[in-house]
Amino acid sequence: MGQCALTGKKVQFGNNVSHSKRRTHRTFKPNVQKVTFTSDALGCSISLDVAARTLRTVQKKGGLDAYLLKTDDKDLAEEGLRLKRRVAKTLRA
Repeated sequence: MGQCALTGKKVQFGNNVSHSKRRTHRTFKPNVQKVTFTSDALGCSISLDVAARTLRTVQKKGGLDAYLLKTDDKDLAEEGLRLKRRVAKTLRA
C-alpha cells in the first residue's frame, strides 16, 4: 500500500536539514488511501489504493470514468492505463 494505483506516485527520498545544516536521510510517503470507485461505464465497483491528491482530482473531473478518459496516458500508472482501456472499449461498444 505504498503506491497510487492511478498515478504511480510512490515513496520519495530526501534529507532532514537541521538548524546547523546537518543532513540525515528521510522518506516522504504518499498519503495513500483504500477507496472504492463506482464506474458507470463498466457497471461495477472498483477498489483501488489512491493518493489523496488523486482522489481530489477524480472528484473534480466528475468521477473515475471521466478522470481516466481526460487524463493523458503518460500521466497514468499501469493499473490506470488498464482501467482506461477497459472503459474506452466499453463506451465504444
